[in-house]
Amino acid sequence: MTNIASEYKPVRVDLGNRGYDIHIGPDLIEGAGGLIGPYLRRPKTAIVTDSNLADHHLSRLTASLADRNITVSAIILPAGEASKSFTELGRVCEALIDAGIERRDTIIAFGGGVVGDLAGFAAASIHRGIGFVQIPTTLLAQVDSSVGGKTGINLSHGKNLVGAFHQPSLVLADTGVLDSLPDREIRAGYAEVVKYALIDNRPFFDWLETNATAVLERSGAERAYAIRQSCLSKAAIVAADERENGARALLNLGHTFGHALEAAIGYTGELLHGEAVSIGTALAFDLSARLGFTSQAQADLVSAHLARAGLPTGISSLSNRLPNANGLLRLMGKDKKVVGGTKTLVLVRGIGEAFLTCDVNDKVLLDFLAVKLNP
Repeated sequence: MTNIASEYKPVRVDLGNRGYDIHIGPDLIEGAGGLIGPYLRRPKTAIVTDSNLADHHLSRLTASLADRNITVSAIILPAGEASKSFTELGRVCEALIDAGIERRDTIIAFGGGVVGDLAGFAAASIHRGIGFVQIPTTLLAQVDSSVGGKTGINLSHGKNLVGAFHQPSLVLADTGVLDSLPDREIRAGYAEVVKYALIDNRPFFDWLETNATAVLERSGAERAYAIRQSCLSKAAIVAADERENGARALLNLGHTFGHALEAAIGYTGELLHGEAVSIGTALAFDLSARLGFTSQAQADLVSAHLARAGLPTGISSLSNRLPNANGLLRLMGKDKKVVGGTKTLVLVRGIGEAFLTCDVNDKVLLDFLAVKLNP
């Protein structure tokens, strides 16, 4: 766990003839034309991005493609979670048709999780499915949403309730582009990095205990190593359970609580996804301790780690923006893991020992949420 190299070979997501590589490292945007070119049946593509990326990095990507004589159309979304909507999905699909994108073509998702989820869903839908490449530009997207083929949009009922599984052909995680992100975005992405350690990799958590500051503060070997470890974890789970019929649901550690918080507050940027996941992760550990699955000391260690990273861990500070415990429980009932009205939770027996359970009844959850809302 301590051997950190500055360069790595790609991480492979092994899905047979639909498998793909995740390239991780600096300057991948400048080299994107050479890496993407072999996946294009003709020298034409469309880039889906957002207004922030268009202003700062789009010209670098288009120049790299132009160097390979690839013509490009750019489709620019408004930045922010609110773009994951039917309205923007329809606009992107119309723009792809206007740009002459055909069934055998490939589009490029260039941005954070919002862009990747929306562009991937458009790729899964238009012409009944075309290829796409992910170029994630946030830490959260590089370690999580760009890998595994989950695409989708939000409804007022909750996050990602409409979508499709549609794997990319290639993922390019340029670590250098992260240097331009606000600190808050890096911290939000770090919540997903910690998640992988907490699911099944205690040695990675121990490494993060020592190296979190380096991962958060600079784009160097430590950050690239954390991204790679996260992608290795996710690639292994996706290869074993692509469509979330079992073990892949463990990747939702913290998300059942977190998605309910996001739905309650609204997708305005007041609570970032990674911040909601951080709170949800702390809640999952606290609930596990309350039920006797793990010790309170383990839960406190995780909360302390997240807090040192500058992440929120409790909901009482949000209580003036949240419904009561019953309201939060109703939102948790919209979770995609609900089966026959029964909630599936990701809980833990300790750091690196996550498990799935359907055995926590609503009364226990109501009491737990009420305490957390009013400590």
